[in-house]
Formats: sequence, structure tokens, C-alpha cells
Amino acid sequence: MDVFQVHQQLLADYEAFTAGLTKIHDPRILEHVHRRVANGDQWPDAYLSLNPNFASGGSISELVKQGLLHPECERIFRVNKEGPPTALEQMIDLHQHQREAVEIARGGASYVLTTGTGSGKSLGYIVPIVDSVLRQRASGSYQPGVKAIIVYPMNALANSQLHELEKFLKNGYPDRGEPVTFRRYTGQDREADRVRHPQQPARHPAHQLRDAGTGPDQARGAGSPHHRSARPSFSRTGRAAHLPGTAGR
Repeated sequence: MDVFQVHQQLLADYEAFTAGLTKIHDPRILEHVHRRVANGDQWPDAYLSLNPNFASGGSISELVKQGLLHPECERIFRVNKEGPPTALEQMIDLHQHQREAVEIARGGASYVLTTGTGSGKSLGYIVPIVDSVLRQRASGSYQPGVKAIIVYPMNALANSQLHELEKFLKNGYPDRGEPVTFRRYTGQDREADRVRHPQQPARHPAHQLRDAGTGPDQARGAGSPHHRSARPSFSRTGRAAHLPGTAGR
């Protein structure tokens, strides 16, 4: 396959599609449109940007040693865990704003994390939720039931995050032996599966997390009915996610 030929064909097809939507009768306007199309005005130049270099917050292993995270988090939050253990497995290093999220959640306060795209907002609430469930089980205070509801603005994003949760909470563990269970709940799911969520908890030990795909008017975040006073933590302006720190209770 010639990628350049595919690119040119794609542009030609889209140009033909847009040109067929309107028939221009005025010759001056028609000539102007043809000239602009010939100049390539329909296709803007490529946009290039660099992600900012966020301050380091330490590795998951370091936070475990400092008592900020449950020891099992060291096994959960790794990359390249697919298949048998290999030397390619790597511990996740957190950014400073992700570490602050963990610290605030451990203190039981609510927080708002605002950062740019690709800065790790998801780990800013997934790590505290998983850590909270693990600590409940270790202390004997665990009660079966949904521990957190994560709301996403689109089904596509909920589906994407479902795969991310599978990487952390299923890879590296035996079938049905994940340390924290989770389910997706969207309009795409079958009615039987949607009804089963609240009525039939999973075997090990209950539905802990639930992904919910909503309409575009909803915010993305994680919540709990028990959150208290807000204590916002900000790091770089970007899209916001409301992340109550008590979501794991």
C-alpha cells in the first residue's frame, strides 16, 4: 500500500464530497471557490505540539514504601504485563499532580484535578480508588457493593478506559482472580448484563468499580455519595475532571 497515494485519494474523495453538496451558479463565486481549493485552503497545515514535561511524583513502588499506597498496587500498576512475566514489565512513575491526588484521597478530602491532554488524569482517580478498596479488604472493613462510579462523557471513552482497567486489574492475575473487580454500564450493554450489575455481585469479591457512559452534557470523573468539603489541587490548565477523594469508600 502506498500511503501517499491513499492520502491523495482521501483528499480527492473528500473534495468531491464537499463540492457535491452545493451547486454554485454565480461564476465569480465559483471561480473564487475553485481557486481556494486549488491553493489547498481546504486542508490546513499539520498541527504539531510537544507534551509538557510534568514534575515527577515518584514511582508506585516508592509510594508503597512510604505507606501512601497498599503493597498490592506495586503489582497492579505496571505496564507490559500481557502474558507471562518478562523483563519488559515496568513500574509506573507518577507525575506530581497524580501523587497529590493520592495524598489528598488518603486524607479523605475531595479534589479537582485540571491538567492537559495525555497528562494522566485517569490514574489520578483510578489509583486512589483501587488503593482504597485494597485497604478496606486488608483492614477487614470491606462491605460488598459498588465502591465507585466513574462517569465518562462518551461511550467510546468508557470503552477505552475499560481496556485500561483490564490491563491493570486483569493482566498478571488468574482468570476471575483480579484484586478489584469492575464492570461497564452503558446503553450499548445488553439489558440482562445491565440488570445483573447491582443484583448479582461478582465472585471476587463484589463490583468495586463501574464505568458509566453518559451523554455529552455529563462531566468525566469519579464520585461517591460520601464526599465532604472540596480541596482543589490544580496543575496546568486543561480539561477538568471532578475527582472526589472519598470515591473508594
